[in-house]
Amino acid sequence: MNRFLRSTSIRLALGYAGLFIVSSLILVGFLWWRTASYLDREIDAVIIADTQAIGDRLRDFGLSGAIQTINERISRTADEHTVYLLTDPKLTPIAGNIDAWPLDVGRPQGWYQVQLVRDDKPYPTRVFNVRMPGDFHLLVGRDVQSRVVVRGLILQSLIWAGLVAVLLAVSGGLLVRRSVLRRVEAINRTARAIVQGDFSQRVPTRDSSDEFDQLTQIINNMLGQIQVLIEGIRNTSNAVAHDLRTPLTELRSRLEGLLRGPDSSEAVADELQEAISDIDRLIGIFNALLRLSELDSGVRRAGFRRIELADLIAEVAEVYEPIAEEKGIALNVDVSERPVLDGDPFLLAQAVGNLLDNAIKYTPENGVISVSLRGSTDGKAVIAVADNGPGIATEERGRVVERFYRGDASRRTPGVGLGLSVVAAVARLHGGTLGFADNQPGLIASLILSDTSEKVLAGLPVG
Repeated sequence: MNRFLRSTSIRLALGYAGLFIVSSLILVGFLWWRTASYLDREIDAVIIADTQAIGDRLRDFGLSGAIQTINERISRTADEHTVYLLTDPKLTPIAGNIDAWPLDVGRPQGWYQVQLVRDDKPYPTRVFNVRMPGDFHLLVGRDVQSRVVVRGLILQSLIWAGLVAVLLAVSGGLLVRRSVLRRVEAINRTARAIVQGDFSQRVPTRDSSDEFDQLTQIINNMLGQIQVLIEGIRNTSNAVAHDLRTPLTELRSRLEGLLRGPDSSEAVADELQEAISDIDRLIGIFNALLRLSELDSGVRRAGFRRIELADLIAEVAEVYEPIAEEKGIALNVDVSERPVLDGDPFLLAQAVGNLLDNAIKYTPENGVISVSLRGSTDGKAVIAVADNGPGIATEERGRVVERFYRGDASRRTPGVGLGLSVVAAVARLHGGTLGFADNQPGLIASLILSDTSEKVLAGLPVG
């Protein structure tokens, strides 16, 4: 029983049943009050009309006229629920259909509620005591047992309605509990699979856009982010062990050679310079890893503000233009459209710089690099960097954003394989994506940004 009552759906169902019963009581009570008031007014109007008619006959025709009127009404209506009694000043009955003056009715004129016995059964009766000319007393009343019966029927109906409401609420609660538990169990199965190491599992959705589907989408987005972080850590551990081993080994060999070789200041300087270059390379790797860690954790969202993307791209292109000119590469910039969005200007500048650096690195001499900016009506902005270099094979485009991954075309060029990882992380931070397309020849790298920072912060899907 305690487990049954601990169910949220059952508690909600019982709570709604209780609310229904209380509201029904209030409604039925109001209806009863209005109905009783209406019946009382009708009964009082009939009693007063009879009293006035009998009083008029008494004034116009004397006692005999009043007695005749009372007898006519008793015989004409044949209504046992109507009470008439005319008495002398000593309350001795003169005419009427009851034998004696009720003990609960006093001499003062007014309304009284009494119990009159008929067929050995008490019946509630509403009577009006009027003092007539000649100090006669007239008592006119009506049996109000019907009002008691109506009240009993309303109360009985309310009790049955309450029982049915409780039964329906419990049944509905069981159905809701079954439906809710089915959805919760799907989440539990996914969570258990993830605990056992299968990070590819996702909570199934029903495409109903209800609250559970919205929660499921948020959970799946969270699981996707967790999978990205865990795979990043796993790949980083493997890649760091692989990529750092070579420069560290080379650095150790050079330093060991300096210790064992002949003393030559020029040779020592060259070797030390090489050692410094290797150390700088290691520092660059660790800085890139720290930067990616910050981006994946979302701590850089504190630097968001409104940005004119056209001005930002123009500034970055101006920095890289001399580097492109040294290689004989033409750098074309098209920022005729000027979309504005929320973002971190330093991270976006670094992302665009990484794309330009890659393009310059792989574009042959006398090649062409184009940078363009386009906006859309749905609040998105697309920064495209196109080159006519070797491009990226279709099967490798999904892996080039992995940390330390280097494709076949990039193995002989300097770098550690973190540039595009940083760009992809910046895109995710801004609610966007990094995509690649064929430029025939060359590559088009598109940084798609979305001005939906509130959705990104809430973990909702963008686009």
